[in-house]
Amino acid sequence: MWRFAAIGTQWEIETARPLTRDERSEISDLIAEFDLTWSRFRADSAVTLLADGGGVIPLPSDADDILTVYRELTAATAGAVNPLVGHSLARRGYDARLSLVDSGPAPAPEVWEDILAWNETHLRVSEPGAIIDIGAIGKGRLVDLVFAHVVTRVDGPVIVDASGDLAVQGTPVRVGLEHPFDSRRVVGVYELHDEALCASATNRRSWGDGLHHVLDARTGIPVRTIAATWAVHPDAMHADAAATALFFDGGPELAAAWGVDWVRMTTDGRVEWSPGGRAEIFR
Repeated sequence: MWRFAAIGTQWEIETARPLTRDERSEISDLIAEFDLTWSRFRADSAVTLLADGGGVIPLPSDADDILTVYRELTAATAGAVNPLVGHSLARRGYDARLSLVDSGPAPAPEVWEDILAWNETHLRVSEPGAIIDIGAIGKGRLVDLVFAHVVTRVDGPVIVDASGDLAVQGTPVRVGLEHPFDSRRVVGVYELHDEALCASATNRRSWGDGLHHVLDARTGIPVRTIAATWAVHPDAMHADAAATALFFDGGPELAAAWGVDWVRMTTDGRVEWSPGGRAEIFR
């Protein structure tokens, strides 16, 4: 088991043999490169530089995959999920300095592809102040990248766990679904087999008076009806994206289209799950 901190969260990578120093260094470099591109909390990241002045950069290697999924998220949730929600989050206090000072709601640009565009070679932001935030997908995508790197170098079972977003191969893993109102309890259990699970909850990254990181991009207001979501898919990026979509109308339909198995809990304590869902739910 290799435990380390990266991108503001704790990671655990479990392998049949210890990773070598060089293998760990490669993984650290992979994560650092991703962070240097996509983190809006770094002054030197590509996202921050684009927000400061707009402009064009060479297309990051995973940008097309990420932004294509965002198109599907935006369409399915009628605009509630939007990769230019960064300014809305910053206004509520979830800014680069983590000031946690609320300046009120602000909607994200309604048609984000008028501002954020890409082709085979370049990524462009045409409006200074437009802040890309890939929080609906990013950690899942990075789990996939790290997982793919590990499984090509290590034989046997592999588990990559980034604090609630995880991918497994070669061994069954039982994962408890933490109750969002009581961390000592679980609402159910998933048994994973060569797949990924991602979770999201409004009690994590929360501050102030009812503020948290899951905003409706159309209004800049935190969601109020769903407290936690869990999603299972063969890859973590789609599981992560579905876990975000499930906070909004249209999320269950998108999950069905992607073949995602899911569970969610409403803020009044009800537990819902996908038709024919695999999770063992504790009633």
